[in-house]
Amino acid sequence: MSKFTRRAAITTGIAAGAASCATTPKMTPYVALTTAPQGVFAHGVASGDPGVNDVILWTRLTLPDADNTTRAKIAWEVASDESFSSVLRSGETQTGASRDWTVKVLAEGLEPGRTYFYRFTVGGMISPTGRTKTLPMGNVDQARFAVMSCSNVPFGYFNVYDLVARQDDIDAVIHLGDYIYEYSRNGYGGEAGRKLGREHLPPHDCVTLSDYRIRHAQYKSDPSSQAMHKNHAMISIWDDHETANDSWKDGAEHHDPATDGDWHTRRRAALQAYYEWMPVREPNMTPEAFFRSFSYGNLMTIAAIETRLMARTKQFDYGDVVRALNTPEEIETFKSTVLWDETREMLGGAQIDYLDRTIRNSVSRGQPWRLIANQVIMAKVTSPDLNVHVTEEDIVALEKEWPPARAFIETSAFGLPSNFDAWDGYPAARERFYDMARTAGDDGMIVITGDTHSWWANDLVDKNGAHMGVELGTHSVSSPSPYNKNFLGGKGAEYALLTNRENEDVRYLSGENHGFIHLTVNRDNARAEYRAVDTIETPAYNAFTKVAFDIEKTDGTAKFANADGLGFKEGFLF
Repeated sequence: MSKFTRRAAITTGIAAGAASCATTPKMTPYVALTTAPQGVFAHGVASGDPGVNDVILWTRLTLPDADNTTRAKIAWEVASDESFSSVLRSGETQTGASRDWTVKVLAEGLEPGRTYFYRFTVGGMISPTGRTKTLPMGNVDQARFAVMSCSNVPFGYFNVYDLVARQDDIDAVIHLGDYIYEYSRNGYGGEAGRKLGREHLPPHDCVTLSDYRIRHAQYKSDPSSQAMHKNHAMISIWDDHETANDSWKDGAEHHDPATDGDWHTRRRAALQAYYEWMPVREPNMTPEAFFRSFSYGNLMTIAAIETRLMARTKQFDYGDVVRALNTPEEIETFKSTVLWDETREMLGGAQIDYLDRTIRNSVSRGQPWRLIANQVIMAKVTSPDLNVHVTEEDIVALEKEWPPARAFIETSAFGLPSNFDAWDGYPAARERFYDMARTAGDDGMIVITGDTHSWWANDLVDKNGAHMGVELGTHSVSSPSPYNKNFLGGKGAEYALLTNRENEDVRYLSGENHGFIHLTVNRDNARAEYRAVDTIETPAYNAFTKVAFDIEKTDGTAKFANADGLGFKEGFLF
């Protein structure tokens, strides 16, 4: 295979109309389950937030005759084998309507780095058997993860979950947010849901506690979701759709107080449902302080951060920006001063302090790697000028799916960030994070990111040009990409190529093919395989590795190996 430089690869992709520039990848056929268990354990089992000696276990009871006064006692067991011939830990707990009949226990007294099996029993009925794994201690040479985000029921089958459920070599699933979506059947994804028979429950936007509970129940009813949870422990963070689109600490784009009521009431309801329905530990501070870390022996630490509800300042609105910028001077003032306002926040002081301690502890333990589980794109990404590439007809069609489309396209001529909701909308906050990481002694930072429904491989560079690490962006489980060939009037793939061409820090970008990142971290290097499915419109799908990247530590920081070719697997662009 001939060696592609980054620029040559982009040029080739444009000339070929974003066609593949190498051989067809090997396809492996699968058929996802379409029916899930019914009865008392209709929502399956799950585990998560593993510790060295403990792990969260979860299930939910479906009791048709229960009322608000009923309490149910449920037993749980942890064994070293799937047949439960050697039960190591067991106990009992209770649940009821006050927590929507969900069950969450902390199984303690376990050994580090071991695989365990667990199950629940109520009234003589036994749950499906789950598999989980604790964190290792001591000398660890390798850890493997499935990194994913953005699972949206109406947009398609959860074939990506099904594929992850089949992976026997991963230590944990890392879900980077948008585990559920809050929209009504008439909102985002509504038309796709009607075509596939996967419409949201309840049919309206989620606003109340009951709404969010019903929505979580629907997502946990999906058979592929159940298979994934049953087979792997999960480390999860939330993004915006667990509450409402483009949320920040005091509101959200998809929240109108006139119709949706008080934002803080809605947020509390959403977070209560999240903590009830997800296999996560609940923070000791406030419900919004959902940041924590996971240490893998002397190999690495995962820092899972919160960038939505605790400290984030309100996003800039494309429409407001367009109306306010009328001259080149005003544009430059916005880019150099308004955008860089030091008061604009993402993490907040408490979280920065926590991350400082976490990174320092990781460095002091001799761990070569720090993995930052992050919601939104951290790299600098400037929008290319789209005005010369789209027609009025394209814009009108796009506005039906995305109301800010016209303002965004007009703004793209100004050389502004492509996404104000990402770290680009908070550059001073990003520099504070970089400064903290640099001072703490971090020299092996890999940021993993969701949100965009697209594949990314980015260099992380501070405002002075210093290399801070690399960013791996995972595609979605089912949500559509703005860089997909069907977006922007069929020009979404060209949009990806233009974005790549005009941004030095963007090494790879594609909106094609849903999937997850299979990330292997070794002591001296890491490898990210972007594993994809060819369809989510039917449970029958083919799986393949789209592209792969090798990461090594060079000059004290994490960098992509083979900087010109970027470790492309078979040279694929799309």
